Amino acid sequence: MFTGIITGVGRIAAVHPLGSSDQHGKRLCVEAPPGYLDDVGLGDSIALNGACMTVTTLDLPQRQFTIDISAESLDKTAGLDQPGPVNLEKALRAHDRLGGHIVSGHVDGIGRVTHFAQVGESWELRVLAPTALGKYLAYKGSITVNGVSLTVNRVQDLAEGCECSINLIPHTVENTALGHLKAGSPVNLEIDLIARYVERMLAASPALTAPVGSAA
Repeated sequence: MFTGIITGVGRIAAVHPLGSSDQHGKRLCVEAPPGYLDDVGLGDSIALNGACMTVTTLDLPQRQFTIDISAESLDKTAGLDQPGPVNLEKALRAHDRLGGHIVSGHVDGIGRVTHFAQVGESWELRVLAPTALGKYLAYKGSITVNGVSLTVNRVQDLAEGCECSINLIPHTVENTALGHLKAGSPVNLEIDLIARYVERMLAASPALTAPVGSAA
C-alpha cells in the first residue's frame, strides 16, 4: 500500500527487453536520489509513477535498482517503457502517516493531459480520464496521477471521456515529475480505493450485502 506522497524523483536510466517477442516484459534500471535506497532491500515494493513494482537487484554505490515489468503491466501503464524521470514512493509502513490517501499501486487506466499551465503561483492540470473511470471521479475527491495523490477541483463529462481539473501547488511541481508534463502526455491513473467498494456494495445482490451472521 502507498499514500500518493512522492518520496523521491528518480530516472529510468536503461530499459532492457526480457525476450524477443511482444509477450516478453522489460527490465528497468532506475537511478534514485542520494540516500534513497539506504533502507531498501531485495523484494521491497516501490511505486514507479504509481505502479507498484518489486526491487530485483540493488547497486547502492551507483544509487540504482532494477525491476522487472511484465508485458501486461507495460500495456496497462504509461511512461515505464523508456528512459526518463519517474515519481518514486516506497511502500507504506504500518506506523507511517497517511499524508495523501490509500493507494494500492494498481493503475486503473491511462489518462491524457489536456491542459497544463500556471495560474498565479500554482498550476492547473487537466486530465482526460477514460469514460469507464468517470463515475469514480468527484468534486473534492481523490485521484492518483502518476503516483501523486491529488484533489479533484472540477469534473466534466465529455463525449471522449471525463475531464478533471486539479490544482498543483509549487511544492508539488518542484518535488515530483509532474512538472515535466505537457498537453498530450499520457499519465497513469488510480481511482480512490473507497469508491471501488461503494460501487461493489451498490451493485451487489441483497444476499451479498446482508450483514454478517444475519439471514439474507
